[in-house]
Amino acid sequence: MLDQPVIKLVLLVSVVVVTAMLTRSTAGVRHQAVRRLLLVGFVVLAAMAILFPRLLTQMAQLLGVGRGADLLLYGLTVVFLGYVAASYRRMRQLEQQVTTLARELALRAAVHDTTEHDPPGAQEP
Repeated sequence: MLDQPVIKLVLLVSVVVVTAMLTRSTAGVRHQAVRRLLLVGFVVLAAMAILFPRLLTQMAQLLGVGRGADLLLYGLTVVFLGYVAASYRRMRQLEQQVTTLARELALRAAVHDTTEHDPPGAQEP
């Protein structure tokens, strides 16, 4: 369990950071800025891994992982978990919006039906 302690610490911290980011409110300029910075960081790291694969292997060995491919797999696992959690959260928000809209539409239809069936003289001034 204590072999490769550096990468285990890095991965656990990454999971905690992703979890903390996902539990916060998504409404806000700061959150969007953080997401954009993370996206730029991801693009830069991906380009570095493609252009300089030996650098990825050296970084993996520094963290206590044997190969750069293994480090890449670990990183993609953390990113994938973050994506799944964010997608689930967004889906729940959309479901709540659809439910609210359906309820509002049903109430409007019910009000429309009751005013349509009232006799003309029964309406109050």
